[in-house]
Amino acid sequence: MLLIKNADVYAPEHMGKKDILICGEHIEVIADRIESLPGPCKVLEAEGLCLTPGLMDQHVHVTGGGGEGSFHTRTPEVELSELIRGGVTTVLGLLGTDGMTRSVENLYAKTAALQEEGVTAYMLTGAYGNPGPTITGEADRDMVFIREVLGLKLAISDHRAPHVTTRELIQLASKVRVAGMLSGKPGMLVLHMGDDPACLDPVFEALQDSQVPVPIFRPTHVNRNPALLEAGWKFLEMGGYVDLTCGMKGQPSPGECIRKALERGLPTAHLTVSSDGHGSWSAYAEDGTLLEIGVSGVDSLLKELAVMVKELGFGLEEALPYVTSHVAEALGLGSVKGYVREGQDADLLLLTPQMELRGVIARGAVMMEEGELKQWGTYEKPGH
Repeated sequence: MLLIKNADVYAPEHMGKKDILICGEHIEVIADRIESLPGPCKVLEAEGLCLTPGLMDQHVHVTGGGGEGSFHTRTPEVELSELIRGGVTTVLGLLGTDGMTRSVENLYAKTAALQEEGVTAYMLTGAYGNPGPTITGEADRDMVFIREVLGLKLAISDHRAPHVTTRELIQLASKVRVAGMLSGKPGMLVLHMGDDPACLDPVFEALQDSQVPVPIFRPTHVNRNPALLEAGWKFLEMGGYVDLTCGMKGQPSPGECIRKALERGLPTAHLTVSSDGHGSWSAYAEDGTLLEIGVSGVDSLLKELAVMVKELGFGLEEALPYVTSHVAEALGLGSVKGYVREGQDADLLLLTPQMELRGVIARGAVMMEEGELKQWGTYEKPGH
């Protein structure tokens, strides 16, 4: 058992000072004071600290991304310690441009490894192309028969995309819709969005020509240019989910976009933020020549949360949902993730009022205590 004492709890709504008892991987009791315990218990004193849900990052290239500047630009796999230092306790892994030298089988293995090392990990099948790589031979079969697979990845409106037709887009969306119904998953088609002027027009056309529910389509990187962001606001008003990416060079940050959405009176329950961690960011000339390439970190959600609170005027309870509860609901995990509630998974962070990370609990295990890492990935332990 683990007892956290005197924490200022944000669930993400502000609950005030509470004690929290964790048994195994779950939150057992939340109370003003917990005094008597049935057996031995580790106690964490959290006086002066804010306790929040663990961050949920639904866009991480856990096996590495990149490769667009030839083989030497392939980025490395994510390590457990990076996720913990970034406050990420639940991660959704996926492939990107490279669906050739990187496989969904390898993605599955890394997803399983992270799960074994202590965080919660899921994945998408597919990559940029169509048909994308799968494990069973069909994307919908991957979703139905592999617990960790929550949806399908595809790229549109990008010079690296497969340029699917409206009919093909509808067919893919319908397949993941049915697979989601059969497996109890959200049935989502995650769309990498590029800089093509078409923006979300392919999605709007598919919705007009079919009865596919709006939330099946999940565009990401929507803050990469002003026209795409404007299309994203339209999609949001239609009931769609819109994912904003941290670190879009020269573009508004997720927090700035969220503030604009609130000022416009837009519904924000379907707005989420992700890192694109361990993927490569790139800049291209008009003729398609690669100008610049780099690697995204997995600590950007925590940094963005701090910026929203310290610089953009959000209360912590206002900023948290975009990286916790909104993501949990979008992934169909709201009954177990994204909140501080009795019966939920014990995925928790301890933060100073200045938004410095001091503690991480993932599935009930202490991963960081008093700012020091307590758990490492299998081959990154000190001495290996």
